[in-house]
Amino acid sequence: MLSYLADYSEYFGPLRLLRYITVRTVLAALTSLVIGFAIGPLLISKFREMKLGHGYIDDRTGMLGATYFDKQHTPTMGGLIIFFAVFASSVLWAVSTNVWVIVSLFVYAALTAPGFRDDYLKVVHKNRNGISSWEKIAWQSVATLGALGVLLWHPASAESVRELWVPFLKHAIIEQMPWWLLLTLIYLWVVGFSNAINLTDGLDGLAAGCTLTVALVFGIMAYVAGNVIYSQYLLISYVEGAGELTVICGALIGGCMAFLWFNSHPAEVFMGDTGSLALGGLIGVMAFMIHQPLTLVIVGGVFVLELLSVVLQVGWFKHTKRRHGTGRRLFLMAPLHHHFQKRGWPETKVVTRFWILSLGFALAGLATLKLR
Repeated sequence: MLSYLADYSEYFGPLRLLRYITVRTVLAALTSLVIGFAIGPLLISKFREMKLGHGYIDDRTGMLGATYFDKQHTPTMGGLIIFFAVFASSVLWAVSTNVWVIVSLFVYAALTAPGFRDDYLKVVHKNRNGISSWEKIAWQSVATLGALGVLLWHPASAESVRELWVPFLKHAIIEQMPWWLLLTLIYLWVVGFSNAINLTDGLDGLAAGCTLTVALVFGIMAYVAGNVIYSQYLLISYVEGAGELTVICGALIGGCMAFLWFNSHPAEVFMGDTGSLALGGLIGVMAFMIHQPLTLVIVGGVFVLELLSVVLQVGWFKHTKRRHGTGRRLFLMAPLHHHFQKRGWPETKVVTRFWILSLGFALAGLATLKLR
């Protein structure tokens, strides 16, 4: 919205800086950070006043949830801090008519709703299961179908979105994906990473810290994809207008930094499904729109490992139960971060080492830009 002030640079010269994506990205990050710091204490205080904590120890984690301090009454729904900061900052500094921006914010908002409802049922109605799996899938399907519908309808994205690119190759492997393949892939990325970050959100600062590194890398990738010169030099797909997603990533970085301030150990607030479901969907759809879906598998390696640990644990348990009558486990506990807790690692050590892994995966994904 404020980007349009650049049109009045003849009256005030410095306004011309708002034409540059890099300037607006920095301003978006700072704005999001300030908003997060401003509303964080207010929301946390309100959550405590309303007693929006789980009030019980999750059966899945047993006493791990209370290893160092009582987490039972730590308020959740902290994802609202990130949401308000990111959404407001993005609307202020990104070009609001840009189709990539519209789709990103639509998916983010559409997946924040079921996450909030899930947390509300858990903390207010004391329903440990929250929303049903089918309801969650329905919300995720609506977000995916709505995003794809806009992308195929809008002339600026209708052709570009059909291209399928993979790392290390300098040409699209499919230039015109059929609608069924396009729908399948975007659905897998939005839903898959939505659930992956949701599973990662189990320790203080873990999901927010790992999301920071992913947002930083995809901010760079979005900027390169939206720049004709850089995209040609690096032999990657040029996506006209996609550079505006850099502003979204900047806002996401600021919002996560602000949230991490309150979520660092010992956490004052938890992200909850309100934040984790939406963040995964936002990152998934942005990766798809800048033609870097498979790169996200590398950059978001920690999220992928967490998701795979659950899939393998459940699959192996069911397989061994059918064959031997007794189910066996690959890990002491899934998701993966709880496995290491069970092995005796302190929570802070698990989180710090996963952050290191996330940074390593991020650098590896960034390197794919040059390896063509």
